[in-house]
Amino acid sequence: QVQLVESGGGLVQAGGSLRLSCAASGRTFSAYNMGWFRQAPGKEREFVATITGVGSTKYADSVVKGRFTISRDNAKSTLYLQMNSLKPEDTAVYYCAAGGGSSYLSGTPRTYDIWGQGTQVTVSS
Repeated sequence: QVQLVESGGGLVQAGGSLRLSCAASGRTFSAYNMGWFRQAPGKEREFVATITGVGSTKYADSVVKGRFTISRDNAKSTLYLQMNSLKPEDTAVYYCAAGGGSSYLSGTPRTYDIWGQGTQVTVSS
């Protein structure tokens, strides 16, 4: 079973960019579907993007609107989220998650089995 550690969050001005990383331990990273979710204070956890082991992707279009890109490097056991044109409403804790078959191109949090601790992203206006 993998363990996940996010990094790359921080404070950025509106219009800026950040790249989040999620480092996975273990040898089976490529077998997992991986996802990014976010949770703002007082709100439910929200789907951002997901990617299969071979690179097929799905985005929450209402959230991303072409601004974010999910990718993975299976050789480095690392998941990425490139975030451009950030807005104050993107402020949240961002989590990466790993799942098996039920999480294939899924935006539903409960289909993912393993979660990181989260990384804070704050976008100032």
